[in-house]
Order: sequence, then structure tokens, then C-alpha cells
Amino acid sequence: MDVADLVLESVGWAGSALVVWSLLQSRILRLRWLNLAGSLVLTAFNAVLGVWPMVGLNAALAVINVVQLRRLLTTRHDAAAYRVVEVRPDDAFLAHVLRTHADDIALTAPAFTGTAGADLTALVVEGDQLVGVVVARDAGGGTAQVALDWVAPPYRDFTPGEFVYRRSDLFEGHGFRRAVAPTGMRDSTAYLQRVGFRGEPPTLEL
Repeated sequence: MDVADLVLESVGWAGSALVVWSLLQSRILRLRWLNLAGSLVLTAFNAVLGVWPMVGLNAALAVINVVQLRRLLTTRHDAAAYRVVEVRPDDAFLAHVLRTHADDIALTAPAFTGTAGADLTALVVEGDQLVGVVVARDAGGGTAQVALDWVAPPYRDFTPGEFVYRRSDLFEGHGFRRAVAPTGMRDSTAYLQRVGFRGEPPTLEL
């Protein structure tokens, strides 16, 4: 096998690895980008080899990924895409969500202790899909202390929190004029800043 064949084979393996890796992603946006990259690489690889059925398959996958990425990116800030549904702190479905995702919540928000004493609890949904959960307590003086802002893994490349904090009247409806982000949330600073929180960790305010 000469160098050119070795390089070509390596490209094919790289494209296949990208497609496989994409299917292991829990985040929708990341899955689409990786799958698109793998499909494009495999389209070029099979075109060089003249394997036209595989060229057609991977080209079709690339087009599908482009269409889906366009939809995801154009609706990520669309108020019509998400709904904020307020629920009671003792709501049965909320309790089910918190139990089901307890391990992930413990990793992302280790200081969260539950909804007991919460003054505001809400679910963020896209259609009938769960996007996230927000729990806050009244800290006095018109300030809400956010105890939990959890986003389901598929939506973590998006900013669903902006529909809770800036595009719904959820906090204002409870008389809150200021929100303080939860402390101890792992890998959350960039997300919270994208949805409007300002300041420096560990104190971020909106």
C-alpha cells in the first residue's frame, strides 16, 4: 500500500469514526454537526473510489443534517419554540422528573436539595418534550434565589433559560425584580451569561 492509498484509507476511517461518534452524542446540535462532518468526508471518500451508492447515501445524509441544523439554529431564540409551564412545588410530574434525572442533577447542581420551601417552580418544554426545570426561592427584597436551573442534555447547546428569565413574566408575576443564580453549578457560567446573568462567579445576577 503506497502513501496515497494509506491517506485515502485514513480519511475513510476518520469519516466513519465521526459518524459513529455523532451517534453517541446526547446533545442534538453537537450530534448534527459531527454527523454532517462525517457524511461530507464519506461523500468525498466514496466519490474518489467511485462507490456511487455510498456517495448518494452520504450526500443525502449531509443534506438532511444541513436542513436540521438550519431548523435548530433558526428556532433556538424563537419564543414560539419553547413554553414555560409553572407547576406547584409538589407537582407529581415535577417530582418524577427530578427523580428520573437525579444523578445528572446531582452532577450539574450538587447544592440542590429539592423543592421544599420553593416559591417558584417551572418546567420548560418544547412541544411535549421536557427541556428543563427551574426552581427558585424568595430571598426577600424582590430577589429570587435560583436553586436549580437544569437543562436536559439534548438541549444544552441551546439557551432555553432565556425564555424563563427574559421572555416570560414568570419571575415578575411573583413580584421578583432580581434573580441570583445558584452557586455550585458546574460548567454553568457561560450558559447563565448567555441567558442574561451578569457578574463574576460565584455571584451572578439578572
